[in-house]
Amino acid sequence: MAVTAKKRLAVVAVGGNALDQGGSPSIAGQAAAAREAMRHIAAMVAGNWSVVVTHGNGPQIGYLLRRVELALSELHSVPLDVCGADTQGATGYLFVRELSGELLRLGICNRPVCLITQTVVDPADPAFAQPTKPIGSFMTAEAAARHAADDGWQVVEDAGRGWRRVVASPKPVKVVEAGAVRELLRLGHVVIACGGGGIPVAQGADGELTGIEAVIDKDRASALLGGEIGAELLVIPTAVRQVALAYGTPQQQDLDRITLAQAEQFLAEGQFAEGSMKPKIEAAVDFLRRGGQRVVITTPNLITAAIEGRDGTTICHS
Repeated sequence: MAVTAKKRLAVVAVGGNALDQGGSPSIAGQAAAAREAMRHIAAMVAGNWSVVVTHGNGPQIGYLLRRVELALSELHSVPLDVCGADTQGATGYLFVRELSGELLRLGICNRPVCLITQTVVDPADPAFAQPTKPIGSFMTAEAAARHAADDGWQVVEDAGRGWRRVVASPKPVKVVEAGAVRELLRLGHVVIACGGGGIPVAQGADGELTGIEAVIDKDRASALLGGEIGAELLVIPTAVRQVALAYGTPQQQDLDRITLAQAEQFLAEGQFAEGSMKPKIEAAVDFLRRGGQRVVITTPNLITAAIEGRDGTTICHS
């Protein structure tokens, strides 16, 4: 009898912008983008990987919040944690549907499952004292002042383009459904989880969970989940082929492979931009510190080559 090699476990963190077709996506456009992303996931499954797919939801939650704003004269408002749940379900459905088709085309019967996921945060996290994450649509100064007075929103002027609501982006502490993810993996499922970083919740002394008005960085949440389920690999698809030092300058240096110590050194030197590569490198460091073995960062079409060490940037212990 042939012996089947033990499957390796990876977390793949798909960006929410991957589904944002030019800033005004249709459902058909989002489905087409989801199909392209899931093609690479299917290739990993065919390569004997067990996979958990996480994803961002920045553009999607922005569109949902805009719908809520437009309907306020007739319908109730929707709190941010529930918006997060809505986008997890909608995006997860598209991922499950498109990944199922890709797997069937490869003759693989693994069934994807979307799990609505909650992520515990600390209400005392310093991020709550200084919210910095813009969400939703741009507003006039008058509309921003009205929301601040009536709804308690914190608002900022955004680079001359208008006013926006800002919320906290606290560090994730625990993924509530990590045990369920492990069990679904054991049963052979591909799992879509931690959409948008997970729904932010606070956990009381009695274990009761309460939704929090915040957003969680999906790369940080992916690193946390990867550590909790014992993943060996974290894949972070992004807009650039490789991580680079002095990015966008004549001195740009693309990085094929760096160690954990080098990644920490580059972070300390301020080599990576906030809101761009810095959070991805921070997530990579966190994942490796939690027991992960390797992180690869590259464009979605190069995932397979990057996993095989032929492209992208690899970050590992040594």
